[in-house]
Amino acid sequence: MSRQPAPLPPGLRDRPFTTAEAREFALTDRRLRALDLGRPFHGVRAPGTQVTLDQLAHAYAARMPRHELFTHTTAAAIHGLRMPRNFVELQLHVSAAPPHPAPRSRGVIGHQSALVPTIVGGLRVARPVDAWAQCAGILSLDELIVMGDGLLKRHSPIATLGEIESLVAALSGARGVVNLREAVLLMRSRTDSAMETILRLLIVRAGFPEPEVNGPIRNNFGAVIAHGDLVFRAQKVVVEYDGGGHREERQYFRDIYRLDDIMEEGWRAIRVDKFLLARPATLFAKLHRALEGG
Repeated sequence: MSRQPAPLPPGLRDRPFTTAEAREFALTDRRLRALDLGRPFHGVRAPGTQVTLDQLAHAYAARMPRHELFTHTTAAAIHGLRMPRNFVELQLHVSAAPPHPAPRSRGVIGHQSALVPTIVGGLRVARPVDAWAQCAGILSLDELIVMGDGLLKRHSPIATLGEIESLVAALSGARGVVNLREAVLLMRSRTDSAMETILRLLIVRAGFPEPEVNGPIRNNFGAVIAHGDLVFRAQKVVVEYDGGGHREERQYFRDIYRLDDIMEEGWRAIRVDKFLLARPATLFAKLHRALEGG
């Protein structure tokens, strides 16, 4: 019967560590070869065999030189930007400042970049806007738009459209710049979720007029009673994406009361869930009737 490996010292139990640190805690080579330790990078061990992106990044950071930083989709995920659905980062994107060569290591996609880093959770990371631009060579156009709308979100926006436009204008000839330019034209501020962006793009590409994003809706006395996800003001129609089971009970009833308030002011509300989104022809018919006053 195989023996259970000895418990790790308290200072190493909950984080990745280098083999050099292990020596300071008097861990033996045999202990470092135990199956309860992952080996995400050469000279690094991590408690457990399955590691998250954050753990993977911290594991690499334990041996990262000061001229390197996390970039591309790795930086975007660390910043908590709106990533593609079911996105899984299996390798880290790491850039080295010139004249240092791009890093070459197992589990790392190396790049060269002169970007100035910011610090997130103790990690050196490209700024959110720079990370978004770097993703142009990796993500689809719509994924770029979704992430870009997240930079311009309604609450605590990360950047302004002017800042993003200036960045893209300075990237002439860079990889993915054509997609970046198109994405900027299709991005909108004031979104609250990725699904609002996806729904807006679907509706506009079907030929409908472009709605306001999270536009204010007022009652007859001029007071703002709600903000609609997608607002067709002239026709008094609002389209709302309903995420369903992800809401707590209080939020569920708050949304119901908000839609009741909107409809009491003479607005037509169309609620879209994942099932209606999967049947665009039905959605378009509902929206056409509403906009035509049917």
